[in-house]
Amino acid sequence: MRILPDRAALFIAYLFLCAVSLCPAQQYGTDLAGKPVNDLVGPNIRFVVLVFAASDCPISNRYVPEIARLNREFAKQGVRFWWVFPNPGDTAAVVARHIRDFSITEDSILDTRQTLVHMARATTTPEAAMFAVDPGSLRQVYTGRIDDRYVSIGTERPQPSVHDLEAAIEAALAGKAMPRAGGPAVGCAIVPIQK
Repeated sequence: MRILPDRAALFIAYLFLCAVSLCPAQQYGTDLAGKPVNDLVGPNIRFVVLVFAASDCPISNRYVPEIARLNREFAKQGVRFWWVFPNPGDTAAVVARHIRDFSITEDSILDTRQTLVHMARATTTPEAAMFAVDPGSLRQVYTGRIDDRYVSIGTERPQPSVHDLEAAIEAALAGKAMPRAGGPAVGCAIVPIQK
């Protein structure tokens, strides 16, 4: 009988543990009670949409009704929305008050390590990232603006003419080619964590 080197034996043990669902879960962030969020998906979810937000960003706050509308329209089709708060100043208490003040009903997560920021390559609030749920993983299919309401900081259309995120969700659900965002997200820069 051949004895495996230590590393190979450990790797095989790790694979076995993962096969029986005992391997360490990915921690994406925390909920408002400080508990780790290890699952962004949930049952019957086909796509996960992350909306990066900041409690003190007025442009981000203007999109709360639009995300609520998209959630109402697409939740029953297997799309799960998360408000992601990555900025260090958005503590659990600040975000809880913000959620209450803006009547946010979608799931929220504190991205205290900016894990989701890096995963989505997000730079701005508000910016959206959509992931297809593949067996055992998330595959990014869209990143960009929600719509074209904001041309630049201080320049806003009365109504958006292009609904980028909505078009991406519709294409994904229909199995069609994913449209690209028509322009960059306009808003507030995500504050990097000081190391």
